[in-house]
Amino acid sequence: MKTMFLMGLSAGALLLSGCTPTVSASKGAAAVADLVDATGKPAGTAIVTESTDGLWLDVSVKGVTAGPHGLHVHTVGKCDAPDFVTAGGHWNPTAHQHGHKNPQGPHAGDAPNLIANAKGSGRLKTWLGAGLVATGATPLLDADGAAVVLHADADDEMTDPSGKSGKRILCGVLRLS
Repeated sequence: MKTMFLMGLSAGALLLSGCTPTVSASKGAAAVADLVDATGKPAGTAIVTESTDGLWLDVSVKGVTAGPHGLHVHTVGKCDAPDFVTAGGHWNPTAHQHGHKNPQGPHAGDAPNLIANAKGSGRLKTWLGAGLVATGATPLLDADGAAVVLHADADDEMTDPSGKSGKRILCGVLRLS
C-alpha cells in the first residue's frame, strides 16, 4: 500500500512539473555535467539521458539558497565565471518562446523550477521533451555543445526569454558519458 501511494505521488509530481509520466527505456546516449558556482566550487551534477520518449534531465545541487530556482539547458557548452553568460541562451531548436505556461512555449531547454531545501540541497528529474543527445538534425550536443544552468530566482515559466529567473549561479558543461 505504501509503495502504491509513493508511486502515485511520483506520478503526480511528474504531472505537476509538466512531465509525461511514462516508463522510458534508455537508448544508451547520455551527457553529464559537473555544476560549479562562480568561484569554481563543485555544487552538483546534471545528467541528460536519451530514452525512447525523448530526453530526461536529472539535476542535483548543493550550497544554494533555499527555495525555487530556474533551471535550463543552454545552447553553448561554455561556463566562464563569474556570470556564466558564455553558456548562451536556452536550447531552443524549435524556435518557441520561453516557459511551460507560455502559449508559444516552451524552449526545449526549459525545465521546471528546482526547489532547494533549508540546507541548500535539491534534486529535480524532469522530461525535456523530444530530442537526441548527439545525433539527428538538432542534437543537444551540437558543434558548440550545451550547458546546464541554475539561476538565483524562481522561473515564472512565462516571460520570454528566461522567465525572470535572475542571475546564473551554477553552470556545468555537458559532455558525453
